[in-house]
Amino acid sequence: MREILGRRRKLLFRRGGRSALLGAALHCATEWQWPVLPGVGIRPAGRQPGGARLGLGERTGRRCSCPDPDCVVPGAHPFDPGLMAATTDARMVRWWWANRPDAPIVLATGGRAPCAVSLPAVAGAGALAALDHFGVRLGPVVATPTRWSLLVSPYDLAELGELLHSQDWVPSSLRFHGEGGYLVLPPSQIGAGRVRWERPPASPKRSTSFEQGGPPPSAAPWLPKVGTIVDALVTASTSTPDGGSRLAY
Repeated sequence: MREILGRRRKLLFRRGGRSALLGAALHCATEWQWPVLPGVGIRPAGRQPGGARLGLGERTGRRCSCPDPDCVVPGAHPFDPGLMAATTDARMVRWWWANRPDAPIVLATGGRAPCAVSLPAVAGAGALAALDHFGVRLGPVVATPTRWSLLVSPYDLAELGELLHSQDWVPSSLRFHGEGGYLVLPPSQIGAGRVRWERPPASPKRSTSFEQGGPPPSAAPWLPKVGTIVDALVTASTSTPDGGSRLAY
């Protein structure tokens, strides 16, 4: 009897761990109306001679599940289904993660969904410190071991073009996730490691207009405009060693 109960507890624990991804995907899709889809994911790889050319010998790595053996963003991109399949439909989200419970959560950026700006992790930490110092309000920040991504309100190419044109130089390590782009969300696991919230999404403040009979406020987290943070991100990337030229994944 104890063995049966122990097995049941282990099974529930495993299900509970896997359901964290489904729960997060459903919350993004239904509560925040962020269109999501499952990412390609990763598969364990044996010992690879990836460091042989550098004289580092063999190393152990995790390969992407896509057909490209040299994928530079293992596990961290859509494949099947493609990005256009991103949805806020709860039934579709449940079906996807019921069939692929370990799949990363991919947010389709742009449109009515958040956009993002990402940069190397060291430069990202410096940028957040600078923005905090000047009292700039920030939205959610997604972190992997190699990159940090600051979520911002949707922008179009014209707005982004004007912002970048005003800069003397834009580091190649900065990436802009707008219309047609994507971003992996927590608590996904990708080739680079665990995806987590460096700054978790904050609940929106209750508006006085709603209390006075107006429309209910949006449940989605508050997001800053890209123009309020881009200067700090450019400065942090240019002042951090290798932050301006290395396109680290």
